[in-house]
Amino acid sequence: VQLQASGGGLVQAGGSLRLSCAASGIIFSRNVMAWYRQAPGKQRELVALISSDGSTNIGDSVKGRFTVSRDNAKSTVYLRMNNLKPEDTAIYYCRALAYAAWGQGTLVTVSS
Repeated sequence: VQLQASGGGLVQAGGSLRLSCAASGIIFSRNVMAWYRQAPGKQRELVALISSDGSTNIGDSVKGRFTVSRDNAKSTVYLRMNNLKPEDTAIYYCRALAYAAWGQGTLVTVSS
């Protein structure tokens, strides 16, 4: 399994970003995909997940601001982040839940 996250960067509070994660080595359409994040000094937390049928589950801390989607034709999962806050600063990772592998992540920094 290979997972390549991209789209992170520096953004001001209130701004938006869209993260992408391209997966390979799996039958993407059959897998539940998830986004996690890890802020400095904190444990990794689940942000959002999307099932193979497109149903989603968004973490309470980002509900109403973040949405997750997928494009099975491109084997890619997306995380749209709106109204970003400084506490959203973290490295964001994607993962196929059926596998233990983690990608390298993409850094999101939100300035106040």
